[in-house]
Amino acid sequence: MCRKSRAKWFVTAGLILAFAGGGAFITAIGAAPKQSHSSAGPDQAPVVSPQGKELLNQFSVAFESAADRVNLSVVPILSEQVNQLTSPFGSPSDPLKDFFGDEFFKRFFGNSQSDQKRVVHALGSGVIVSEDGYILTNNHVVDGAEKLTVILADKKKYTAKIVGRDPQTDVAVIKIDAKNLQGASLGNSDQVRVGQWVIAVGNPFQLMHTVTAGIISAKGRSSVNLADYEDFIQTDASINPGNSGGALADLDGNVIGINTAIYSPSGTGGNVGIGFAIPINMAKSVMHQLVAKGKVTRGYLGLLPQDVDEALAKALNLKDTEGSLVGDVTAGGPADKAGIKRGDVITSFNGKKVDNSVQLRNLVAEAEPGSTAKVGLLRDGKVSEASVDLGERPKNIADASGGTSAPESSSSERFGLSVQDLTPEIARALGYGDDNGVVVVDVKTASMAESAGLQKNDLIKDVNRAQVHSVGEFNKAMKRVGKNDSVALLVRRGNNTFFVAMQMAS
Repeated sequence: MCRKSRAKWFVTAGLILAFAGGGAFITAIGAAPKQSHSSAGPDQAPVVSPQGKELLNQFSVAFESAADRVNLSVVPILSEQVNQLTSPFGSPSDPLKDFFGDEFFKRFFGNSQSDQKRVVHALGSGVIVSEDGYILTNNHVVDGAEKLTVILADKKKYTAKIVGRDPQTDVAVIKIDAKNLQGASLGNSDQVRVGQWVIAVGNPFQLMHTVTAGIISAKGRSSVNLADYEDFIQTDASINPGNSGGALADLDGNVIGINTAIYSPSGTGGNVGIGFAIPINMAKSVMHQLVAKGKVTRGYLGLLPQDVDEALAKALNLKDTEGSLVGDVTAGGPADKAGIKRGDVITSFNGKKVDNSVQLRNLVAEAEPGSTAKVGLLRDGKVSEASVDLGERPKNIADASGGTSAPESSSSERFGLSVQDLTPEIARALGYGDDNGVVVVDVKTASMAESAGLQKNDLIKDVNRAQVHSVGEFNKAMKRVGKNDSVALLVRRGNNTFFVAMQMAS
């Protein structure tokens, strides 16, 4: 279900938010161990040893105990939203209505579109986190709702109010006026392990308090296109529409994630064993800020991080692909003031190892604006550390891009791109001011340049850390690139700069 319309479940092709109503699948766990049939007759049932049966009973009790601890803390959340009906007749700009008049359409077709409304009901889940009625859920469960109703295990209904929402993580907090509730035990999602047994609790397809079981399939999933900040736990515990906002818990009954979405390649909304949950540590951090001040503030470094692939590592003489490469630094920003430079590789943030740009972005976002962060750096093969006084991340950081074409001047069949000098006129048209470099005017399909991600109107500033100011300098630098070598290009696109690597063919 998308966040703006409760009538739709699709976020991207095949990705479905676990929020709405329908039918559920419950996973059966455990099977009796194989028995030898050598001494049993053809009509005799195999015998399970007492030890085997006890082992299975203990296995079952572990899930039963976890379900008992979590179940009462997970509640259904019913949302109501009033939508305008779309009618083929009587729209404000309809020429037929203009000709016949509004009274004609009211007489023969009923009220006009502007007078017709429909109440849309949807079902999600939430996790009680305090005895006085605070409930953690997904933003898409409550977004746009004009009324929220929470149903407790004793069937009592409460109208809930929204305490705060954070669309960037898809986390929301609501509250009901109730006392002595059973709050969930919140675990530590940093300590969960791939392969660990978990249960998912929620209200799929209007089947209240459904418990399913599975394992943690992966950690740190990003690029799922559900939120701006993603660090999802992936699980094969059955999650279906209606599970959104429910609990993903370990076998001790500790909530380690908030169930959010499923992947369904068939587009039917059914579970295929790929579900995603927001780590509880991320959800808790957002929740505490929403409760305390009704909004979320995030740390800000003022740089553009990017991942290091094998070609970039080779081109930049890096030992491996770990860390986050600094593609650009905002002038006058926190990173710039701390001496961080373009081309540095960030290897740690406040003592935590940084593997990629998504992890760095999440770590910075979780840090308190105004605090001082210790940033581990790798520059020209040397390790250092910078102290950065973090700023507060702006609400909207625009990604400007040029949209004007430039005439072709020089081309390279070897790399599959054409470039031309950056003239003052082109610089003004593309917004590059007094910058240096050559402008990409064409990228050939299936070329090395296209594979590297170069686009028309990109400004190539450096070749292997050396600045280029003209097509001649660019061609000279590129001629020095041998077979099987990698070349690192510093590229500006709009207001952002970043590195790309091209791997030369033999």
